[in-house]
Amino acid sequence: MPKICVFPGDGIGPEVVREALAVLRAIEEISGARSFETEEELLGGASYDVHGVPMTDKAMGLACASDAILLGAVGGPKWDPLPFEVRPERALLGLRKNLCLFANLRPAKVFAPLLDASPLRRELVEGIDLMVVRELTGGIYFGEPRGIRTENGVETGINTEVYTRPEIERVARVAFDLARKRSRRVTSVDKSNVLESSELWRKIVTEVHGRGYTDVDLSHMLVDNCAMQLVRHPKQFDVIVTTNLFGDILTDEASMITGSIGMLPSASLGGRVGLYEPIHGSAPDIAGKGVANPLATILSVAMMLRYSFNRDAEAGWIERAVEKALADGYRTGDIYRAGSGVRRVGTVEMGDVVRKNIMTNTQGEVKR
Repeated sequence: MPKICVFPGDGIGPEVVREALAVLRAIEEISGARSFETEEELLGGASYDVHGVPMTDKAMGLACASDAILLGAVGGPKWDPLPFEVRPERALLGLRKNLCLFANLRPAKVFAPLLDASPLRRELVEGIDLMVVRELTGGIYFGEPRGIRTENGVETGINTEVYTRPEIERVARVAFDLARKRSRRVTSVDKSNVLESSELWRKIVTEVHGRGYTDVDLSHMLVDNCAMQLVRHPKQFDVIVTTNLFGDILTDEASMITGSIGMLPSASLGGRVGLYEPIHGSAPDIAGKGVANPLATILSVAMMLRYSFNRDAEAGWIERAVEKALADGYRTGDIYRAGSGVRRVGTVEMGDVVRKNIMTNTQGEVKR
């Protein structure tokens, strides 16, 4: 039986993970058998509060011994005063590095019922379905030297952007392989007019394309122009591949085009164990109030079924159930706009609606 490591994490993490796991159990109920074993552990601030570290050896061991990881969120202002090395976010960076999760897949899709939730005009966002492939274990977040020190009597903060040929080659291949299953278009985003690391990035992405992916259209774009184009004409993009820092920023921008960061899932792949999480943070201001949007975490489970377990049919059940919940007018606060047929609901009720849709709309399909 496949094993899923569950890290509910901090803030709204436990609330949204609870609903996502309930959706997974609904999938099992339809299939007529228990399909997955799950085991929970503390991570992030929750782990620091109990163990004094953001991730214990036991938690890391569980992650390594599992077939997939479901993560809620980590961090929050409560832990900001802590030394850098024990802040909650260090656990997430440790998971990515230790599990070799070098490719972060972040889809940005506009669901038709949420067209009016986007800050952009309807004609700009209708039909958006793009995928950002963010390199996840290199770049400025991991480069050395780094730190805060005093040099010549001046306090100085140092971070180093470093990329190697193998790091760029492997994430480029992920992007091109994905594009072959979509619209066969890749936009590689860099800052090659200023940064030597980006100059190398562009060179190697071009080489990978020429060596085996000439059936895919490749274009290059500077990151500042890409940020502008995501707002000006987002439908021009299919697959975007970019660095760790640029991907972090651009995917948050893309999330708001779709209406809410609370709608977007992600998958971190590369090693044997994939990690799945919503791209939103821990949202401590609404934690415990029962109003958080669970859909990004539920859709992360769909990505887990597709990419870690090759269960495309069940992934589709979840995605269609989410779309039906939105089409029927159910909205959490982050995507709520008052109007006819629209109903504001909380975390649990939204999860219940998705589960009900799965149970009532998949009975005629072949059970695994």
